[in-house]
Amino acid sequence: MSDDLNKKLESLRQKLDEMETWPTLYMYKFIVPADNQKVAQVEALFDTKESQVTTRTSKNGNFVSITAVEMMISPESVIDRYKQAEGIEGLMSL
Repeated sequence: MSDDLNKKLESLRQKLDEMETWPTLYMYKFIVPADNQKVAQVEALFDTKESQVTTRTSKNGNFVSITAVEMMISPESVIDRYKQAEGIEGLMSL
């Protein structure tokens, strides 16, 4: 994991500690190239029984926006999910 990513995740962890009461519903937003395999990889990060996942294709059809809302128990669980997503090629986290 890059130093830049580590810094971003640590900053996020601090903000989550300060702003939220845990457990809480957390919204993830990702953008991936419009490739069914990449979309499936992101969707696989979330339990379909416990998460609400929606997708939307961009106007030009080049990208897919994925929003997932899930009850998370701690800032660490949020950070762990971002770390899992890191390996998906072309993924952008918002």
